[in-house]
Amino acid sequence: MESSVITQVHKEDVQVSPKAGQVSRSALKQPRSCNLFKALFCCLRAPDGPKHPPPPPPPSQQALLEAQENGALAKLCDAGLLPRVTARDQGKICVVIDLDETLVHSSFKPISNADFIVPVEIEGTTHQVYVLKRPYVDEFLRRMGELFECVLFTASLAKYADPVTDLLDQYSVFRARLFRESCVFHQGCYVKDLSRLGRDLRKTLILDNSPASYIFHPDNAVPVLSWFDDVDDAELLNLLPVFEELSRAENVYTQLDHLRGH
Repeated sequence: MESSVITQVHKEDVQVSPKAGQVSRSALKQPRSCNLFKALFCCLRAPDGPKHPPPPPPPSQQALLEAQENGALAKLCDAGLLPRVTARDQGKICVVIDLDETLVHSSFKPISNADFIVPVEIEGTTHQVYVLKRPYVDEFLRRMGELFECVLFTASLAKYADPVTDLLDQYSVFRARLFRESCVFHQGCYVKDLSRLGRDLRKTLILDNSPASYIFHPDNAVPVLSWFDDVDDAELLNLLPVFEELSRAENVYTQLDHLRGH
């Protein structure tokens, strides 16, 4: 199995004071970079264009079915991809959270300090995937689970992402898990179309290190810097004050505009 990096995506800086809980005026604006692996991990490139491009129209159902490279398109129930909101999450904002380079970093090459190793079968051969947890990920997920209805949404395959999430989600934070087959394959990218979730978009956020993942709904996004192995990284810790404030929002668009300094 080839483990070479195949693309880079420019990401954006989110700068937050962990003491004051304030976002700088340059926050939530310009993207930076990330890497993803072949086969199990999604390769994406954010297109150049205006700051808030209008969402492109969804492809036809037939086009989506023809574009899927790794399984059939996930079937939508009447309410959308997600189950009904549970009693404990009534009134809460739904936050879609990415996995790779947002919460963890994985590699087919051995990592001596890996937090866990996941066996993944690919074409009849079992491969070891070494997984590093981002600093403060446990504290971050625990608090997010208290504040929001949290949903894991990754463009990676379930055969890899599901066992990783089993080990990562110590506090049973994720109410649902969505994988590559739930994405929309659009212009070479696996896009997480928030309109298919079955949630009010005014009460929906997405945390992702790849702008291409949320090109349909950029105004719902809280960008996060890509992470690989920096032990001094505090991005997730610094984002908690932002989410504390967003959890009280009646309309995420209004609150995000405020945080961006608009």
